[in-house]
Amino acid sequence: MKQLADDFWNFRGRFKIAGLIDVGTQMSLVRRRTGRFLLIDSYGVSGADRDALVKLTDNGAAIDAIINLHPFHTLHCRAAHELAPGARLFGTQRHRERAPELPWEKNRIEDGATQLQFDELAFTVPNGLDLVTSDDSVHAASVLVRHRPSGIVHVDDTLMVLAAPGLLRHVLPQSRLRFHPKLAKALQPRAGAADDFTSWVCGLAESWAGTRIVCAAHSAVRQLTPNGRHDEMTLALSDVQKTLDQHRSRHG
Repeated sequence: MKQLADDFWNFRGRFKIAGLIDVGTQMSLVRRRTGRFLLIDSYGVSGADRDALVKLTDNGAAIDAIINLHPFHTLHCRAAHELAPGARLFGTQRHRERAPELPWEKNRIEDGATQLQFDELAFTVPNGLDLVTSDDSVHAASVLVRHRPSGIVHVDDTLMVLAAPGLLRHVLPQSRLRFHPKLAKALQPRAGAADDFTSWVCGLAESWAGTRIVCAAHSAVRQLTPNGRHDEMTLALSDVQKTLDQHRSRHG
């Protein structure tokens, strides 16, 4: 549990592929103006992190809501609910389908009307991408969130930071922000989807330009320079121009 701002904490967890490669996962905690809390994403925290979390949140009773952002990050939803059973539980349509036994709110977090309930947070969903595709390995789209008071962005998979594993991450530099490598498969198969995605990226680079910290799953917390968010988003977009051009050629 690392405090990144007066009212924002980030948890880094373990998530192993095939039980071998730890690619990590994350969860964030936001303190509201009321003094109560929101959990962003779900992770089954343990040990000292769990002790600190329950102490800060009155054993979970001060958590108003748990907000799950990525449709494919579903493994820890039950653990988060058990930590704060009185909190309202929000997720995408896929969360509700994958864990129907949990008491989900009927309104989906990808819907703008649902997002308006949380005035401390700004949400965005990538234009031109399918949030869920028929290929379960395509995790390029998610709901991104920015904590307005601190300017910290929490994002799962859509924007990634490549970081070395284990002790090597203290020696080798992080990558800059990059889009998910399966972006091509998430682009909607229609004319204009590549342009819609480009416009979304450019708009976000401007509107969230003051962001100094990006909490990225699965790998790292990225500290940015004053203009870093705008510059790194622009470079990330340039990295995928070939993908976008190929989509335009195929779909018009």
